[in-house]
Amino acid sequence: MAGGDTRGSFMLDDYQESPYQKWVQEQGIPVIEGMSVDDLNAVELAPWKMTGGNAAFIHLAGAEFTNNGYVGEIPPGAALKPCKHLYEEFIFVLSGRGAASVWIDPARKRSFEWQARSLFAIPLNASYQLFNTSGSEPARYYAVTTAPLMLDLLHNRRFIFDNDFVFDDRFPPDDDYFSPKGVAHTGRIWETNFVPDVANFQLQDWAERGAGGLNAFFEIADSTMCASVSEFGVGRYKKAHRHGPGAHIVLLSGRGYSLMWRDNQPPIRVDWQVGSVFAPPDMWFHQHFNTGPEPARYMPLRWGSAKYHLFKYLGITKDVKEGGDQIEYEDEDPQIRRMFEAELAKAGIACRMPPPART
Repeated sequence: MAGGDTRGSFMLDDYQESPYQKWVQEQGIPVIEGMSVDDLNAVELAPWKMTGGNAAFIHLAGAEFTNNGYVGEIPPGAALKPCKHLYEEFIFVLSGRGAASVWIDPARKRSFEWQARSLFAIPLNASYQLFNTSGSEPARYYAVTTAPLMLDLLHNRRFIFDNDFVFDDRFPPDDDYFSPKGVAHTGRIWETNFVPDVANFQLQDWAERGAGGLNAFFEIADSTMCASVSEFGVGRYKKAHRHGPGAHIVLLSGRGYSLMWRDNQPPIRVDWQVGSVFAPPDMWFHQHFNTGPEPARYMPLRWGSAKYHLFKYLGITKDVKEGGDQIEYEDEDPQIRRMFEAELAKAGIACRMPPPART
C-alpha cells in the first residue's frame, strides 16, 4: 500500500539461507558437503565453542537437510562441555574410549563407558557430557542429528537449546537405562539404548535383501531416527532398493562401491572403505557391491524407526513390480553384473553370486 508503514518489511534475499544454515555458519567450524566422505577419521576439524572440542559438519547431499552429521573429537584426558538440545542425536564412536554422563536432574546422573564402534543416542532434551578417558589418544565420533529439521521448523534457538521441558517418557528414572541389555522383537529388531560394539554385534539372516546378507535393526532411546547394521560376503552384492532421505551409511568393514541413480538416469558411483560415509538421495535406487577380501559390514543411521515412521522406508524389500522399492536380481540392468565381475577380476576375487537369470 502506497505510503503505508514499512517497518518489519523484508527482502526475499534475507531468506535464501534456512535458520539451520545460518546457525551452522555462526559455529565457525568446517562444513564438508558432497555425496560422500572417504574417511571420517581423516576429516580436518576446528575448535567448536559449543562443545569445547573439535568438530566439522558433514552435509551429505542425500540427507537433504532433513538431518545432518558432524565429526567430533575430544582431546586426550579432556571433557566436552555439558550440552542439551531439543533434537535427537545418535553417536557412533570412530576411535578412542571414554565415558558419558546423561541427566535431567543433576543429582541423578546416569554414566556409562564407551569404546571404538560403540553406538548410543542422547534422550531428547536431556543434558549430557562426553569424556575422553585416555590420557594419550583423542577420541573421535560421528554424530547424526535432527538439528536441521528442528531448527528450520521452529526457528527459535532459545526453544531448541534452552528448553526445560522433560521428556520423562523417553528417559525414565531407570538406573540401567544405558545397559547393553535389550529387548528382541520380530523382524531382527533389537530395542536398546546402548550397543557396545556394532562391528561385532550378532546379526541374523536377511534373505529378502539378497547376497546371503545378515542384518539387525536398532530402536534406540525411543527416537524417531534409528540404526541398522547389515553384512554381506566376499564376491557378492545386494539388491538395489530406494527409500527416503537421511540414511547416513557408515562403513564398518570391507571395501567396495555403491551405485546410486534416479529412475532412467545413469548411476553415480561411490567407492568406500572402513570409515567412509554416504547418503543416497531421496528415492534414488542404490546398490552395494563388495569387491574386497573380507565381508562388508555397514551401518545406516537414518529415519524410519519401526515405532515412528518418518519419510518413506517401508517398501525396501518389496518388488517394484508389486508396488515396492526393491529391484530383484533378474530385473536389474545386465551391465551391473558385468561391471561387478570386472571389478572382482581386477582384485583377483571370485564372484560368488548365482548365475544371472536367462532372458
